[in-house]
Amino acid sequence: MTDAETPTRAHPVVRLRPKAEARAIRHGFPWVYADELVTDRRTQGLAPGALAVLEDAERRELGLVTVNTRSKIIARVLDRDAGAVIDRAWFAARLARAQALRERLYDAPFYRLVHAEADGLPGVIIDRFGDAAVVQPNAAWAEAHLADLAAALAEVTGVATIIKNGAGRARALEGLPDETVLLQGALAGPVAVPMNGATYMADLIGGQKTGLFFDQRPNHAFAARLAKGARVLDVFSHVGGFALAALAGGALSALAVDASAPALALAGQGADAMGQGAHLAARQGDAFAAMEALAGEGAQFDLVVCDPPAFAPAKPALQAGLRAYERVALMAAKLVAPGGYIGLCSCSHAVDLAAFRNASARGIGRAGRRGQLIFTGGAGPDHPMLPQLAESAYLKALFFRLD
Repeated sequence: MTDAETPTRAHPVVRLRPKAEARAIRHGFPWVYADELVTDRRTQGLAPGALAVLEDAERRELGLVTVNTRSKIIARVLDRDAGAVIDRAWFAARLARAQALRERLYDAPFYRLVHAEADGLPGVIIDRFGDAAVVQPNAAWAEAHLADLAAALAEVTGVATIIKNGAGRARALEGLPDETVLLQGALAGPVAVPMNGATYMADLIGGQKTGLFFDQRPNHAFAARLAKGARVLDVFSHVGGFALAALAGGALSALAVDASAPALALAGQGADAMGQGAHLAARQGDAFAAMEALAGEGAQFDLVVCDPPAFAPAKPALQAGLRAYERVALMAAKLVAPGGYIGLCSCSHAVDLAAFRNASARGIGRAGRRGQLIFTGGAGPDHPMLPQLAESAYLKALFFRLD
C-alpha cells in the first residue's frame, strides 16, 4: 500500500511483496495468493470484494484487481487497465465477447456462457438455458456487483429469467452465504434442454449446481457412439447424463444410478420426452453399494460410465481421491461384459490427467481386466481453458475397451 493516495486515484493500491512473481501477472496469470501480497493494516481493512490497483514491488501498475483478505486467493485480476470502470457497460462488453464464441459453437442457446477466469470474469459462472440463465457469483466482488452483472446479462442475451445460484464450496471459501434467489422473471418448472439428440430436464432452482452439466457434452457424444444396440449402465447419473445420450445413440436399455431421487425423476422425464421412457430404468442409492449389488446379481453391461462428484476438490484430498477413483474403476470394470466399454470421469481440480489415468488403469487391472484406452476427453469448448491457469481445465474423461 502506498503511504498516501493521490487525490485522482479512484481505488486504493495494493502491492506485491518483493519476492512475488510479477511477471506471471503480466503474462496473464489471474490470481495473487495471500503470501504474495503486502497485507498491512490498510489492506486488511478493505471490504471483501473491494477494487484496488495492483502494483509490483517497484510500484509499477499491473492492473485492476478485486481483493478479499479472507480468501487464500487474496486478489483476482479484473482488468489490465488499472483505470477500468467496473460498471454495467464493462460487464456487457465481457458478456458480448463470451456470447460471440458460444454462438459460433452452438445452434441453440443452451451452453455455459461464462466460464470464470477464462472469460475474463473471475469467480463467475453463467449457464444459459434458452430464455433463462443461472448465475453463480462465487467471488465476493461478483456478489457486490451482481445488479450490474444481471442487468448486462439481460441486455446482451435477452434472457427473461435470471437465477442466482449461491450454493457451493467456492462461495464458502469467499465467506459468502449459501442462497439461491430468482433475480428476474419467472420459472414454471424444469427446463427441457436438447443436447446430442437427447432431451434433459434441468431444475434451475432446486437442482445440483446450475441444473445441468454442459461440460460433458463431447463425452456424452462419444459414449453415444459406443451405445448402439448396447446395454448401458450410468453410475452417478444425475439427471441421466450418459444414460439419455446412450439412448439417443441407439442403446437397447440404460440403467441410471444416483443417490438423488429428484435427479432420477428428472432423468425419467427426459427419457419420456424422447420417447425412450420404456428403455430407461433407475436405481436410487449409494453408487458403490449399487455397483456391489449389481455384481452380486451377476449383471453385465456393454457400456458402463461413471461420472462421480469431485473426490479431490483440493490438494489435501488428493491421495484419498485417487484411491476413490481407483475403487470406482475396479467396481465398474467387474460389470463390463467381455469386449465392452468403460468410461471413467473426474471433475477434481487437484487430480491431473496422468494421475487420474494411472488410478483408473490400476482399478481396471485389479479387476482382472485388460483395457485399451480409446478416448481421452475434457470439457466442451463452452468451458474454455485459460492457458495460464491449469485449474480451469478440470474435467477428465477416459474410455477403455476391455477384454
